[in-house]
Amino acid sequence: MLKYHNPDTVAQPTVNYSLGVEVPAGARLLVTAGQIARNPDGTIAEGIEAQVERTLQNLLEVLDAAGMGPENLVKVTTYLVDRAHGSVFREVRDRMIGAPAPAETMLVIAGLGRPEMLIEIEAIAAA
Repeated sequence: MLKYHNPDTVAQPTVNYSLGVEVPAGARLLVTAGQIARNPDGTIAEGIEAQVERTLQNLLEVLDAAGMGPENLVKVTTYLVDRAHGSVFREVRDRMIGAPAPAETMLVIAGLGRPEMLIEIEAIAAA
């Protein structure tokens, strides 16, 4: 259903993401709010690996509620508060999301809504 574009005329990604993802006409689109590392009981997961896992789990739960899974991800935007967290994010993302890889943007920002938050992820999915 989704068509992935990584043309040979453009430098290829050095990590697991696609340069472009085409959504066919008539597909349902899901746009998520930014997901954070909030556990179901309202607490924030501690540490970057636990926060990445909880944030991605929350994203997967939103996809599931719409009858979708990680294979439906078109575009993911990730906000990190520390550049050093990028490698942990990529390792956990690859384990939890897998392939095919959506288009992706990762930003390092000064901070999120609360000081203990280390990551936020928003996404677009299609089915």
